[in-house]
Amino acid sequence: MILRSVIMVVVVVVVGILSSASQALRFELQSGHTKCISEDIKSNSMTVGKYHVVNPNEAYPLPDSLKFAVRVTSPQGNSLHTAEKVETGQFAFTAAEDGDYMACFWAEDHSPQIIMTVDFDWRSGVQAKDWSNVAKKGQVDVVELELKKLYDTVTSIHEEMFYLREREEEMQALNQATTSKMFWLSFLSLFLCLSVAGIQFWHLKTFFEKKKLI
Repeated sequence: MILRSVIMVVVVVVVGILSSASQALRFELQSGHTKCISEDIKSNSMTVGKYHVVNPNEAYPLPDSLKFAVRVTSPQGNSLHTAEKVETGQFAFTAAEDGDYMACFWAEDHSPQIIMTVDFDWRSGVQAKDWSNVAKKGQVDVVELELKKLYDTVTSIHEEMFYLREREEEMQALNQATTSKMFWLSFLSLFLCLSVAGIQFWHLKTFFEKKKLI
């Protein structure tokens, strides 16, 4: 019973951490400037994003000046989503490669300068799934839904552990290659120094012999 309680506490903490990581981001965007946000996404992971301008005066419609452009790119620079002169939008795709995906927002220059507030919600992996739709389509009860959430969370953590292990192996291989190159470079530098010293010694000896000093 104690072990089961500890496991449940750990699961609740993990779920809480993952849930807190999926909160929307709010930032200010100045006209004539660009704001970029990056997200490290694993390959074959689903990701969704939603964005909109916060209306400073809800009693009136949003003015045309409070619009911006957005572009989402892959680590290789390929465009995955573009939109111009929008006040709201969304995107969804499955990552084809590991790395940092970039979402850039920019607004046209205005005089005087305009500052708009943008809400941006970017989720990937298990956080990208719409669990309300899962519950409606599968007609599952609350317990089954929570079990599905926990199962996908554990699967995501398991995949993340393998991903981190691969990155660690790559770093170890890089360190070993760098150490080997430094060893041979040091050996070559020592060989060159000894060669130069030998040539200098031979040159001085020949010079003194010609001068009949030795």
